Amino acid sequence: MTTTRAERTVRAQRTAGLVGHHYRVSDFYEVGREKIREFARSVQDPHPAHRSEAAAAGLGYDGLIAPLTFGSLVAMVAQQHLFDEIVTGYDPSEVLHTDQRLRFHRPIEVGDRLICDVVLDSFRQAAGSDILVTKTIMLDQHEAPVQTMWTTLVAYGR
Repeated sequence: MTTTRAERTVRAQRTAGLVGHHYRVSDFYEVGREKIREFARSVQDPHPAHRSEAAAAGLGYDGLIAPLTFGSLVAMVAQQHLFDEIVTGYDPSEVLHTDQRLRFHRPIEVGDRLICDVVLDSFRQAAGSDILVTKTIMLDQHEAPVQTMWTTLVAYGR
């Protein structure tokens, strides 16, 4: 989908006005044992605490713990809501994920019900592209922080 310069300008102005906008995804993500195992296999993470309850218990956990990047699954869903509902008008084929920064507060564990708060953290334009940074704050069912992620996305204008 090709957009005109005027359409890109309006979209950019609207998006810039949304910096600081905060919303909570309306549903939670429940972390399952087999999903952790599947994810660990897919990213080729051999740590035994991702596959064996006994290994996780040896580290002081009640069940499997997820690989560090497991939270990206949950954050992708949350960020998709941001683009579907708040920061609209971007064609996914024109958006490039360029950077990811993570702060780990504690490991993700089997049984966690993860909730995401998403903020459009910053917006700027450079070289004809829109550069958006989202901040996703992942909380557990007790509202305790699990991970905080900053994702930089570049939307190329056509």
